[in-house]
Amino acid sequence: MTIASLGSQRFKVLLAGVFSQLLCIGVARFAYTPLLPVMQQQSWIGDADGGWLAALNYAGYMLGALLAATVRSIHVKDTLYRLCLVLAVLTTAGMALTEHFWLWAGLRFLAGFSSSGAMLLASGLIMHWLIQHHQRVELGIHFAGLGLGIVLAAVAVEAMLALSMNWQAQWWGFSVLAVGLLVPAWRWLPRPTPAVPGASGSEAAATPPTRTFMRWMLAAYFCAGYGYVISATFIVTIVEREPLLAGAGNWTFALVGLAAAPAVMLWDLVARRIGYLSALIVAMGLQVIGIVLPAVTTSLAAVLFSAVLYGGTFLGCVSLVLTMAGRLYPASPARLMGKMTLAYGSAQIIAPALTGMLAEATGRYSVGLWLAGGFVALGALLLAWLRRVDQTAQRLDADAKAAVYAT
Repeated sequence: MTIASLGSQRFKVLLAGVFSQLLCIGVARFAYTPLLPVMQQQSWIGDADGGWLAALNYAGYMLGALLAATVRSIHVKDTLYRLCLVLAVLTTAGMALTEHFWLWAGLRFLAGFSSSGAMLLASGLIMHWLIQHHQRVELGIHFAGLGLGIVLAAVAVEAMLALSMNWQAQWWGFSVLAVGLLVPAWRWLPRPTPAVPGASGSEAAATPPTRTFMRWMLAAYFCAGYGYVISATFIVTIVEREPLLAGAGNWTFALVGLAAAPAVMLWDLVARRIGYLSALIVAMGLQVIGIVLPAVTTSLAAVLFSAVLYGGTFLGCVSLVLTMAGRLYPASPARLMGKMTLAYGSAQIIAPALTGMLAEATGRYSVGLWLAGGFVALGALLLAWLRRVDQTAQRLDADAKAAVYAT
């Protein structure tokens, strides 16, 4: 393979990851967020039901994430990835075929499972291909697809609303879009070939974290997961319910996606200057402001600013933790990410259901937003304490800063 053809193939492989994010995250997972207020207006679904459906979606994602973390065979991971692509299409179409709560619940659960294919399986398969072909292992473009998927979902719903399409027709519209996204996501990611022993640098020694680091990091990541999921699920509904902001919900959600697209690359640069833990603390501090602003003011400018803060931080938090896992376990970061996913994912199951019930009881989402902001603030405080007292945390920050001088 020539250098030019290898470069072209590398670009297609990275684009396959982007298309998988657009399909499994943008459509299968996040189309629900801008469609939720439409479904509430045109069907029986209430705030509590909407919260439970979101919780089941995240439960499905957690199952998929844990499966991705435990499967060792790269060929099995490839099969699961392609299964997730098909599930993303089928579960999207299925939402238009019924109004039965438990059928919706099953579909949202499977849609959540499919989203793990883009977020975790695809990233591992892409990394495998890049290493085998001696290419730079850079996944910023891949994870930018998550932000672009949010933009796609928001803009698509806004366009279909302009065409006066009801909620069922909109799910059908997303189904057609999903089929189009599946083709490049499937075809442009080559089937894996056996790895050459030693080629991936898998002999790098693990440096296991202290028990203190694990306990407090898991608690902090639970807090981060709680804060992330509230805005991810309800932001469009929250904005649309404010009389002065009606009509701005989908554009606010699109702004979240635009801010999220470059977030991984941005927070990598921040971490090189101040360290992983310090960058994570800053990101979570900014996220608190982004989460609670809609509960404080109904100013459009403030709400849009909160969207930028939230979108620019939630994915950065995930990428920083993924990077730390790779630093601690270079040969098998999934050992740590399985535990982290359990903490992050359990918060995503609890938070939407609780917030939906609180909103139904009070008629507003303000209490849920303050609770989410409080959890993220608590997580940042836990990390600040951890950075002061723990050797693993201090070593990780030092490693991040040392990388600046090594490049």
